[in-house]
Amino acid sequence: MQLDGLIDRIYEAAFLPQQWIPVLDELSHLADGNGGMLFASSGPHTHWIASEELARGMSDYVAQGWPARTDRPQRLFAARHAGFLNDLDVYTREEMDREPVFVEFLRPRGYGWGTATAIEVPTGQAIVLNVERRYSRGPVERHIIRQLDKLRPHLARAASLSAQLSLERMKVAALTLDLVGLPAAMLDGQGRALAVNSGFDRLMPEMVQQRQRRLTLVNKRADALFAEALQRVAPDGDAASVRSIPVAADEMHPAAIVHLVPVRRSAHDLFTAAHSVMIITPVLPKTVPTADLLQGLYDLTPAEARVARAVAERRTIDAIAASFGLSRETVRTQVKAVLAKTGVSRNIDLATLLSGAGFPGQRDV
Repeated sequence: MQLDGLIDRIYEAAFLPQQWIPVLDELSHLADGNGGMLFASSGPHTHWIASEELARGMSDYVAQGWPARTDRPQRLFAARHAGFLNDLDVYTREEMDREPVFVEFLRPRGYGWGTATAIEVPTGQAIVLNVERRYSRGPVERHIIRQLDKLRPHLARAASLSAQLSLERMKVAALTLDLVGLPAAMLDGQGRALAVNSGFDRLMPEMVQQRQRRLTLVNKRADALFAEALQRVAPDGDAASVRSIPVAADEMHPAAIVHLVPVRRSAHDLFTAAHSVMIITPVLPKTVPTADLLQGLYDLTPAEARVARAVAERRTIDAIAASFGLSRETVRTQVKAVLAKTGVSRNIDLATLLSGAGFPGQRDV
């Protein structure tokens, strides 16, 4: 098989992440396999792409927690081999017969033999490129591994370049928000800053601090809500909606809203380490946002946003009910929902927050 064309496509995938799947298909064909996979791990989080035949099985593999239940990748990295290895290079046959990932997952699906290479890239990600083969075909032969080893330097360079380009795209995204005056940070799956713009940097360490585990808000009440939001946008969490967190005013900063927005990565760009964007918007004094803006800021329904704005205008429950043609109980229910989503406990606190003055009596939290 001529490798020159495949090498060209490997480097093309470095710039066009969607090209990695055709590359995996070609590598699988070269290895007489049934599909290829590419894993990128950053800390405890693993992202992957796979050939079409293996994609459904990989979804099950991740959903059932197998990345944390098998030592297959760890053995591959521990070998510290700058090339491809097959399963018999890192396991004995007896070990494979006892290893749950083979016995309980791969073999029941007809697989069980593979060849893989481990790649560590400068951005800190650990990359594994793996070709799986039907169990009935037997182990991947040495002459095939020698062919794959000819491609390994090119695969390592392309993977490193993909990871570096993804990091640069994150930096550009943060800097772009600078142009519209929004402090922003790109966060990984644990809430650590990968890239920040100058506006965000100016808020550190008085409002935001970079701790070893994650970014934290100095305001303890807001930080508790922020920690909860990070759980929701984590790779295994519920990232269905944007989370918005109110931050009380203090002597140095006006009240602000922290928005945590999940990063909707391309399914093929597994090198993007960012999981969310943290954006901080100040709430200017004596302004009441529109209902549409409130809906976006706090994940409110249209009805809740309309009621929230009315509360911010210091209107009573009776006045709101009469104005919108609702019962008092309906308005009370909507107000309770708004209080829960904004993290405050009283109508007056909500009105003060939305008009930009911060939380009364909460400057020390």
